[in-house]
Amino acid sequence: MLIFAHRGASFEAPENTIAAFSKALDAQADGIEIDVYPLEDEWIVFHDRYLARLTAHQGRLQDLTLAQLRTLKVFGQQTIPTLDEVLDYIGGRCHVNIELKGADIKRGLTRHLRRAVAQANFQPEQLIVSSFNHHWLAQLKHDHPQQLIGALTTSCPLTYAQFAQTLQAWSVHIDVDFVTQEFVDDAHQRGLKVLVFTVDEPDDMRDLKAMGVDGIFTNHPSLARNVISGLFVDARESNHLD
Repeated sequence: MLIFAHRGASFEAPENTIAAFSKALDAQADGIEIDVYPLEDEWIVFHDRYLARLTAHQGRLQDLTLAQLRTLKVFGQQTIPTLDEVLDYIGGRCHVNIELKGADIKRGLTRHLRRAVAQANFQPEQLIVSSFNHHWLAQLKHDHPQQLIGALTTSCPLTYAQFAQTLQAWSVHIDVDFVTQEFVDDAHQRGLKVLVFTVDEPDDMRDLKAMGVDGIFTNHPSLARNVISGLFVDARESNHLD
């Protein structure tokens, strides 16, 4: 079962920052999940539309200039990186799942993916683009058929994973609250990988492994590695930050 560090190892360091990605690599995560927004001619690695929770700055990300955004720090500690900076730092050492948030895929996203392969030691199959907006994924897949995409859902649809198959996705990503054995089996029959988010509790990790899911997104990749390996886990290790 693959372990994707959700926004990096965000249990240990500020989410979506180089520090969190460093911790994820130290934990030998199989992949790192990041969130991106387009801003000016860059893509910014950041989760929220509004800045207050992470930077204590009021207002929306989209209303700042790139120069203004670069002066802010996540939890007062880490600067907000660009997509290129993150991909350069990770340097092909693991998979990267790029989740499109407030995104317009026509803003040159694929240019950055090609750059990662040409200059940052990635193989194309290490880069996955995911989103809850399936229209964006459909457009991306139409324009770039070879790009791996992951279709997100916070429900268990009546037709299970059919929507992801229709999108020609590589994977379907489902909320831990709604994943079922029937969903997993259906997705696998359609040739899809099943990744589950966000999984921080050891009991859930064990259950999902037994269900045969292909991977999880977790804020605590080092804990997940121990649990999946069958090692003893101190209950205090799993007390995660909200």
